[in-house]
Amino acid sequence: MAKKYDFKYIVIGSGPAGSAAALTLIKSKKRVALVEGRFYGGSNLNTRDLPYKVALDFSHTYAKINTYPEFKNQDFSFNFSTIAARELNTITKSGGNDKKIFEDAGIVCIDGYANFLDQHTIAIGQQKITAEYFIIATGSNLKTLGIAGTEHVDFLTPNTAIRARRLPKVITVVGGGSTGCEIAEYYAELGAKVLILETSDQLLPREDKEVGEVISNYFTRRLGISVLTSCKVVSLEEDNFSKYVVFQTEGTEKMIRTETIILATGSEPVTDFGLENADVKYKKSGIIVNKLFQTSSKNIYAVGDCLGGESSTERAYQEGLTVAINLVNKTKTAINYKGMSRLVNTCPEVATVGLNENDLLRRDCKFKKAIIKLDETTASKIYNFNYGFVKLLVDKNSRILGATIVAPNASLMIGELSLAIRHDLSTLELASTPHVNNAFSEVIKLAAKKLLPKKH
Repeated sequence: MAKKYDFKYIVIGSGPAGSAAALTLIKSKKRVALVEGRFYGGSNLNTRDLPYKVALDFSHTYAKINTYPEFKNQDFSFNFSTIAARELNTITKSGGNDKKIFEDAGIVCIDGYANFLDQHTIAIGQQKITAEYFIIATGSNLKTLGIAGTEHVDFLTPNTAIRARRLPKVITVVGGGSTGCEIAEYYAELGAKVLILETSDQLLPREDKEVGEVISNYFTRRLGISVLTSCKVVSLEEDNFSKYVVFQTEGTEKMIRTETIILATGSEPVTDFGLENADVKYKKSGIIVNKLFQTSSKNIYAVGDCLGGESSTERAYQEGLTVAINLVNKTKTAINYKGMSRLVNTCPEVATVGLNENDLLRRDCKFKKAIIKLDETTASKIYNFNYGFVKLLVDKNSRILGATIVAPNASLMIGELSLAIRHDLSTLELASTPHVNNAFSEVIKLAAKKLLPKKH
């Protein structure tokens, strides 16, 4: 006789991965529970992706207006608290922290933090709940990199940085990755004095060097942001008057005074909830799964940022959806990640798809490349903006291996290159595709033409 469980499926975490999984599983007409300890919809909807889009849309617009000479003598002011109010209103309209969405679908929502007791049992407070299958989608938390003083000094995180109700005058952002650059630009565009401290030798160290150079130049020349790379923050300090950041650079230790500290030091998977009790193997870098996202315990799956690696809302959603479909249909479909892109919401935006040059060099792959700067297009003259480029990487057969776009609307332009990589299109096919005249997207065609054989 089959053992009876409280639920057929329990999903732990309601972010993009968990939401996709739970809302798909409930279509199987089985009992499904969704466990959430903070915000229904996850941090991406409530504190990261969506609110950042709203905040950066405003700051980019405000900064752009101030660059027009026609508005030179105009005084444009804003109420800082209304930006946060607009963020909250947009989150609410988009279903942020609304478990009714899941309950209306027939899912049982359970508030609290889960802890595994065995392969089929979790505890939430004093309550014990069983399920035949589990899907872990617990996401990630801020990684502080061993910085001393974080327990005593008041600092902001990526989840709280743009919720401030007043504009700080002096800000130090620790971390020059995608989140750190977005936060730094947001405050600089609104008028704050901003310093970025980055451990590696460039901003956006995940990207190729040209990307870091362009963003750094734009930050320093157009926005007045101070950028200090190749430095390691060792501690935070605070007294009755100011906060201090202590860091090491070029063999010496230095201290700076600041009004506000924002830690954007990356993330680490959330794995501290009794996985060993369920015989689920994991490392510091994340939960270990096979290509079908099955853990070492065959009835437990894991998806999204808790696996470690590159954080991506799109990837997390697709993983949660795929696992749920496989469970319901008893299939073994693997995800095709080819053509998935990533985006940094700075202005200019940074969009990347496929492999970048650093990836290819690490793999010892032979490739050809072409870089076309925005200032080679008519659009750069029209919009008075030339910070950016398109970079294409191709193999010996002229198939596109990867692409990077740094441009004001890179998020719109990257879809064409995602399609090209997904379907193994050649540079000839890309170059012969009609493009809108006098638009930034024309730079893609120019880069593709540059890689064509001489006979073309």
